[in-house]
Amino acid sequence: MDPELSVLAQTAGLTLVTAMTTEAWERARDGVIAFWRRTWPERADATAAELDGSREDLAADPSAEAELMAEWQGRIRRLLVNRPEVAVELRQLLDEISPPPDGAGAPVVSLRATASGDSRIYQAGRDVHVNER
Repeated sequence: MDPELSVLAQTAGLTLVTAMTTEAWERARDGVIAFWRRTWPERADATAAELDGSREDLAADPSAEAELMAEWQGRIRRLLVNRPEVAVELRQLLDEISPPPDGAGAPVVSLRATASGDSRIYQAGRDVHVNER
């Protein structure tokens, strides 16, 4: 197998399993299934069921992540061996479903406060826990 396609399969397995734990899972799942229907239609329904099963497995046992990545890498590798011409489309799909790099796409939070007298100000861009004694 072409080493570039092997790396693509590895990246795809990682990206797919990582997406299973995010809020963007439904969009990623739909994209993968649509891709499979276009590229290997006779396996699309089984792949959809396997995606759902993998996500359930990951939710039940987070330590199964590496195993699932390897499993999906193998499935995608087999697809690429049978249909190497779909590599470009797979790369495009991965660009769409990949989570943004840390900090990218995060909302910008701007805080300003003024205090006077004995007042206190507590500000946070997310969760805050205050324990006063």
